[in-house]
Amino acid sequence: MENSNFKVLKRAEVSQKNQQVFDRLTKSYGAVPNLYSTLAYSENALEAYINLESTKLSLSDKQAEAVNLVVSEINGCIYCTSAHVVVAEKTGFTKEEIRRIRSGHADFDPQLDALVKLTHALTLKRKVPHPELLNRFFEAGYTRGQLVDLILLIGDRTISNLLHAVTRVPVEFPLAEPLD
Repeated sequence: MENSNFKVLKRAEVSQKNQQVFDRLTKSYGAVPNLYSTLAYSENALEAYINLESTKLSLSDKQAEAVNLVVSEINGCIYCTSAHVVVAEKTGFTKEEIRRIRSGHADFDPQLDALVKLTHALTLKRKVPHPELLNRFFEAGYTRGQLVDLILLIGDRTISNLLHAVTRVPVEFPLAEPLD
């Protein structure tokens, strides 16, 4: 099966169960994001993913967006990087801060920098990070619970990154500019 066989599904093309989820997404976002529509090829994946996405984590919105940017950049997902650049701007990051975060550092905020660097290492190496990165994370004020939430968020973003790598649905957001 070629990637181009994944089309953006419309409400009438999905199961009744997924139509209800489409209705909730349309109410929340004004439309069903293209990538979410591909989850409706499965009877249960869309609702399961929405539940994962809506799980309350101990990271702030800005911290979560920093994680989303780092993971999506490392995984080369233009869809998710573009979407999260838009969201990151809405959470208060400047364009320059977003560029730095995507590059793997946030030297403008020491606490955020510890999070970004640990996220970068966990995503890139997919194994236990160097103890210095973990120590720096905890010294910056993060908790064990936040470390667990960070790992959950990395997994969440990796799911969407892989989904786009396979489906290649069109990006409906302004495209993120490539890093230099």
